[in-house]
Amino acid sequence: MDPKELARNIDINEYEYNLPEDRIAQYPAEKRDHSMLLVHKNGKIRSDKFTNIYKYLPPDTMLVFNNTRVIRARILFRKKTGSSIEIFCLEPILPATYDQSLGSHTAVEWKCLVGNLKKWKTGTLSTSFFFNNKEFKLNAEKIRPSGQAMIIRFSWEPEETSFGRVIESVGHIPLPPYVKRDDDEHDYLRYQTVFSAIDGSVAAPTAGLHFTKDLLDKIVSKGILCTELTLHTGAGTFRPVKTNDLSLHEMHCEHYIITRKLIELLLENRNKVIACGTTSVRTLESIYWLGIKLLSDPGSSGLPLFTDQWEPYGNNSDITVEESLKTVLRLFHEKNCQEINASTKLMIIPGYEFRMITGMITNFHLPKSTLLLLLSAWTGPEWKKIYKFALENNYRFLSYGDGSLLMK
Repeated sequence: MDPKELARNIDINEYEYNLPEDRIAQYPAEKRDHSMLLVHKNGKIRSDKFTNIYKYLPPDTMLVFNNTRVIRARILFRKKTGSSIEIFCLEPILPATYDQSLGSHTAVEWKCLVGNLKKWKTGTLSTSFFFNNKEFKLNAEKIRPSGQAMIIRFSWEPEETSFGRVIESVGHIPLPPYVKRDDDEHDYLRYQTVFSAIDGSVAAPTAGLHFTKDLLDKIVSKGILCTELTLHTGAGTFRPVKTNDLSLHEMHCEHYIITRKLIELLLENRNKVIACGTTSVRTLESIYWLGIKLLSDPGSSGLPLFTDQWEPYGNNSDITVEESLKTVLRLFHEKNCQEINASTKLMIIPGYEFRMITGMITNFHLPKSTLLLLLSAWTGPEWKKIYKFALENNYRFLSYGDGSLLMK
C-alpha cells in the first residue's frame, strides 16, 4: 500500500482517550525503580513494581538503552524593557555536530524556538552567568528564520570555556510542556538516566528513568546483555498530531550514533532484542532500513545517512535482518571507524512491520501522539485495554510517570 494511503486510512481520533490532569506525573517517584510496572504479554496484563522487571525478561534477552544526556537547553534572557525572552536550543547548525558545537570555544549557531519572539524586534540579547567563580556574558543574535524556528548565533565573553559549559551554567532543564512547574536542581539528576553519557537531548528517553545501578546489576546477573546506542531526542517528540489526515503530519528529524560493537551484538542476538524506550525502537528500526538503502544503492554510503518518514512503507522488503545488519557492518569496515552518525524521521504507525525487536519498555503516552501510534503499531488494538487498566489502577502517565514492558 502507498504510505500516504495507509496513513490516510488511519483515524487519529481512534487514538484519543481521556487523560485527567491529576494522572500526569509532575514529579518522579521518590526512588527511580519504585515506579509501577505494567507487564503485557500474550494478551494478559500484570501489575508489579518496576524494580522487579528483571523477573519478566527472558535470560537470553539483549536490552538496548539510549545513553543520550539531556542538556540545559532553555536559556532565559531579559530585555532592558523588562520583557522576558526564552530561547530553546533544538539542534546545532554550525558546527553541525553535537560534540563539535558543545565543545566549541567560539561562536556557534543553533536552530531554536523563541518564546515571546514578537518582543525581540532588533538587537542582541545578553545575560551574565558565573563559571568557576568568574563572570561571563552570553550573547544571542537572530540570524534567520527556519520554519517555525529561528537560527540563533551564540557568543560569549571571555571565550575561555565551551558552549556546553556555557549552557550548563546558564540554562534550564527543558521539562516537557505538560509538567506545569519550573525546573529545579532535583530535575537535573532525575530527568537524566543513570546511564546518560552523550550530551545532546532536549527531552529525556523517559523509559530509562526507572533504572538504577542496582537494578541493572540484577538484570546482568540474570544473564541478560545490556548495550547502548545514542539518539538525541528532539522537542518534536511532544508535538501532537493536529490533522485528521495523518499523511500531512511531518515527523521531526532526530540524530543518532551507532557503534560497530552495537551492530555486531545485534547480529549475534537477532530475535532477542528488547528496546528500552521509543527512541531506541525508532533507532533500531531505522538501522534496518539504513542497511536496505545501502544494499539497493551502494552509492548512498557517501551521502548523509538518513531514513525518511515514509521510506519503509510500500517497501515490502524480503531482505533479512541479518543481511541488512551485515551491510551496515561493511560500512564500518569501509570507513574504518568505530561509530557512525545518522538521522531519522521514521514514523511508525499501525501497519508497520517491526524487524528488530521482540519487546519494548516504555512509559504511557499522550493521546493522539506519534508515540501512541508507535505503541499501537506494536500491540495492535490491545493498547486500549492496556491504557484502560493503567487508568483504573492509578498508574502515573507521561515522562515522570510509570512504565510498561510490552512483549510479543
